[in-house]
Amino acid sequence: MSAFDKAQKDVHTLSQKPGPSDLLELYASFKQATAGDAPKGERPGMLNVTGRLKYDAWEKLKGMSSADAEAAYIAKVNGLLKADGK
Repeated sequence: MSAFDKAQKDVHTLSQKPGPSDLLELYASFKQATAGDAPKGERPGMLNVTGRLKYDAWEKLKGMSSADAEAAYIAKVNGLLKADGK
């Protein structure tokens, strides 16, 4: 199992759900690692606030390599685990 796969499992062991900014960071780095850059012209409409926030967080990582995005995801999960006392 890769460190990225382990981090995906470990994030579900947190005793509390991460805050909104942490969730956006996790989402964006996961999407960048697995799908690459956010697709142009597919930003959700104004009424889809959550979708827009997620898209914007992902778009900020444009150009980041898959390996760097995986490393960012792993580091974030490890930081959350450490803060959780694990």
